[in-house]
Amino acid sequence: MAEAEGNDTDGRGPGDPGDGDPHVYRLLSVIVPVFNERVTVAEVLRRIRAVEVPVEVEVIVVDDGSSDGTDKVLSALGDSTVRILTHEVNRGKGAAIRTGMGAARGDLLLVQDADLEYDPEDWPILLEPILRGKAQVVYGSRFTGQRKNMMPLHWVGNRFLSLVTNILYSSTMSDMETCYKLFDRRVLEGITIQSDKFDFEPEITAKVLRRGYRIYEVPISYAGREISEGKKITWRDGAGALRALIKYRFTRIEP
Repeated sequence: MAEAEGNDTDGRGPGDPGDGDPHVYRLLSVIVPVFNERVTVAEVLRRIRAVEVPVEVEVIVVDDGSSDGTDKVLSALGDSTVRILTHEVNRGKGAAIRTGMGAARGDLLLVQDADLEYDPEDWPILLEPILRGKAQVVYGSRFTGQRKNMMPLHWVGNRFLSLVTNILYSSTMSDMETCYKLFDRRVLEGITIQSDKFDFEPEITAKVLRRGYRIYEVPISYAGREISEGKKITWRDGAGALRALIKYRFTRIEP
C-alpha cells in the first residue's frame, strides 16, 4: 500500500480514537452514479457482486436521468443487494452521489463509477488502511498503480488539479480527481455537498482537508475511455474544479 508522500503515517484526523485501535466497521455502502451507461452497467454490477471484502456490502445505484435505455437494464438487475434510485432528469454526478449518500446505511461509503474505468477488484486495497485503523479517508490513485489509456489532456489536467490542491490545502496528493473515494461515515457528518456535477470531487476533498483529515492514497488500476466510448468529463469540468478548489479554500465551511 502506498500512502501519499509526506502524509502522517497513521492517516487519521481529528475525529479518530486517541488509542489508535481500529474501529469495527460492519457495512460498506457503495454508491454508483449512472448516466447513459447501458453498455457497461451490467458488467460493473457483475464485478461488484463478485468481489470479496471482509464487511457487508450494500449497493445503491442512482440512475441520473438516463435516456439510452439504462433504466431498462437496471430494472432487470435490481435485487435484495442492489437498490436502484432514479432522478427523473439528469442533474449531474454530484447530485447523484448526494442522493446515494442520503439513502446509504453503511458506516463506510465508497463511490464507484459505472463506466468500467475502475475495477471493484481494487476494493480490498482501498479498505485495508481503514480496517487496520490507519486512516479514515482513502483515495485510489491512478498515478501510482497500473494505468491504461488516459488521454494526454486528462493526464495534464488531473496532475495540475492535484498540484493546486496540494498548494492550497498543504496536502501531498497525487490524484484528487479520482473516482475511488472511501470515507468513514463519521468524517462526513455535518458536511453539506453543494455541487451537482463533477465539481463534487474538489468540493468533498477541500472540505475533508479543511477539517484536518489526512487523505491516505493507495495504488489502483485504471482503464480510461475515449470520448467516442462515452467519456463525459471535458476541459470545462476541469475549469469548474479549479474554481471549486479556490472557492472552498477561502470561504467559510461548516463547523
